Amino acid sequence: QVQLVESGGGLVQAGGSLRLSCAASGSPFSNYAAGWFRQAPGKGREFVSGISWWFGGRTSYADSVKGRFTISRDNAKSMVYLQMNSLNSEDTAVYFCAAKKILSNAVLTTENEYDYWGQGTQVTVSS
Repeated sequence: QVQLVESGGGLVQAGGSLRLSCAASGSPFSNYAAGWFRQAPGKGREFVSGISWWFGGRTSYADSVKGRFTISRDNAKSMVYLQMNSLNSEDTAVYFCAAKKILSNAVLTTENEYDYWGQGTQVTVSS
């Protein structure tokens, strides 16, 4: 089992940047694919970005954030990060970190593929 705790959310002006962090505990974080999802008010949870468990591994991004967001991980520190640049009002949401123990180097992009979730961190972008 692994526990996930997100941090780094907050209020930022349009065009600004934030870096979200996800700290994993309870189990060695290697062999866990990880991802970020978000949920805006009145909407379902949507995929933002995913990363395979190998150091420097494969990544995937939603079209809406491609070129603006960067996912990374540090397995030694059991951390996953989401660097978010050029933020706009449509990025306002609660952001969730997710993980799943996996043997392959796959990137997981759908909500039901993940077993573990954090509690979320609020990101609000003011225009």
